[in-house]
Amino acid sequence: MLEFLIKRLGVMILTILCLTFIVFFLTNLEPNLQRLAKTQANNRMTDAQVESWLGARGYKRHIVIKYGEWIGIIPGWKNTINDVETGRCYRTGQESTPRFCGILQGAMGYSTVFRDEVTTIIGKRLWLTGKLMFWVMVVMIPLALLIGVLAGMRERSKLDRGLSTFSIATTATPEYVSGVIFIVVFASSVVGLKWFKGSAASAMDTITFDNFTLPVATMVLYGMGYIARMTRASMAEVMTAQYIRTARLKGVKFSGVVTRHALRNALIAPFTVIMLQFPWLLTGVVIVETLFNYKGFGWTLVQAASNNDIELLLGCSIVAVIVVLLTQLISDIGYVFLNPRIRVN
Repeated sequence: MLEFLIKRLGVMILTILCLTFIVFFLTNLEPNLQRLAKTQANNRMTDAQVESWLGARGYKRHIVIKYGEWIGIIPGWKNTINDVETGRCYRTGQESTPRFCGILQGAMGYSTVFRDEVTTIIGKRLWLTGKLMFWVMVVMIPLALLIGVLAGMRERSKLDRGLSTFSIATTATPEYVSGVIFIVVFASSVVGLKWFKGSAASAMDTITFDNFTLPVATMVLYGMGYIARMTRASMAEVMTAQYIRTARLKGVKFSGVVTRHALRNALIAPFTVIMLQFPWLLTGVVIVETLFNYKGFGWTLVQAASNNDIELLLGCSIVAVIVVLLTQLISDIGYVFLNPRIRVN
């Protein structure tokens, strides 16, 4: 197991470097840099002024050197602009400027839109999204497993067909469709119910049933169908196994067969699917958070991309990559413990 973990961590580090370099390269393309210069300085700048502005702020150097500075293995650039010393590692109010200020040093740069450290911004927004993800998982996993188990217990029955149809319908309905329907029906004056608030902005301070139900329900409705279908398929396969038939022939009650013999083995495959929901939730909240005005990680990612905030966009990308790789690692380890037949060589 230890050797397996060491190898996987090595592969994870290599994957992180490759993926972040691709994102870094794309965000530092010349059109993006020119747009950044005109956004930060003056939209009427000439090409020569743009080149001068970018060169004075370290954007015109080789992509590998800039990437090394961002990682934190190359000293940050320094320059003097209008008789004022500045640089990548320079921050107003600091007594001394460090030589290295990259990811390895815990510094992700400075956001040009929010005017704050990227680490601080992502920390706050990720906490808000974490609360949303927590309540989505609390509601979604039990409902999805219950639907899948009930459908798989009685394969090809009316209950199975009804629950399977419901699962397929929820998975086929995108979040922006169900979210708009929920807002129109339960929050707007179109229908007149007004049971909940259409905006979840107040949930950033205090979560209540009124302001958090609709965004949670939107994500639960879309995500639980896939887990339910996987659980149903796994449960139906287990129910036809030889040891299940033997237990039935011995006179064990059907409920006992399901809870004691079938359920644990049927949940092995859905466990992997459940773990893969975390990366989906982290990136899938983009639509839901924007729709309900909940300013979490997904909303921040949209703002960074639409406003060409390069440092914030890079910070969000590395967080997303790390979350995806960690959940995959946890999924593989958990699968080994759930299934004794699997051994790590």
